[in-house]
Amino acid sequence: MLGHPVVKAFNNILASSLASKAAPVGSDNRIGLSIAGNDEQEKQVVMALIDRIGFDAIDGGTLSESWRQQPGEQAYCRDLDKEALKTALQNADLRQRATNLAKADEQARPYF
Repeated sequence: MLGHPVVKAFNNILASSLASKAAPVGSDNRIGLSIAGNDEQEKQVVMALIDRIGFDAIDGGTLSESWRQQPGEQAYCRDLDKEALKTALQNADLRQRATNLAKADEQARPYF
């Protein structure tokens, strides 16, 4: 619809973590960031950028699977390392999506 590839990234990290928790490649507990997109070549470009700024990029699948990295899911804003992030993405259960999202909305309500 846009006429351009879309890669979803940076939505599973808090701004404060993005600003202060970058680490060199190979560092223990380097934070993982998931990305999602339908174009493999464009996903690789974004993953390389994430690596260059100090985080481990994880391919979270297609845009239709990107709900796994959204509010209410285990992968959302938890500063997980690469392996823990992969596990969180894999463990996401679409049957629980509405319940998880409702909980996330309730937790965020005081901030709005």
